[in-house]
Amino acid sequence: MSFPRQGEIWWAEAEDERRPVLVVTRSDAVEVLTGIVVAPITRTVRRISTEIALGPDEGLAVECVASFDNLQRVRRSTLTERTGELGIRAPELCGALRALADC
Repeated sequence: MSFPRQGEIWWAEAEDERRPVLVVTRSDAVEVLTGIVVAPITRTVRRISTEIALGPDEGLAVECVASFDNLQRVRRSTLTERTGELGIRAPELCGALRALADC
């Protein structure tokens, strides 16, 4: 069984809705938690410090962003398909978290 890892993009499916999300929870914790924190991915781009720009290089069809102002806890079981990852851009995740906390 493959577990999601921090910085990966997965499709989340719940209540007749399917959307891509960016895994925020640290990788070591994902395997033991039933709920994990994700940043929803949206096509609404505001170009603010709490967003990470994403697109085809990260496995998504269109230009979009992961919104850290809208972090959500989801059941790990709702993540159904891995579509991509931040890769070498992983440090941007920490930057968006710092911007979210304004510290």
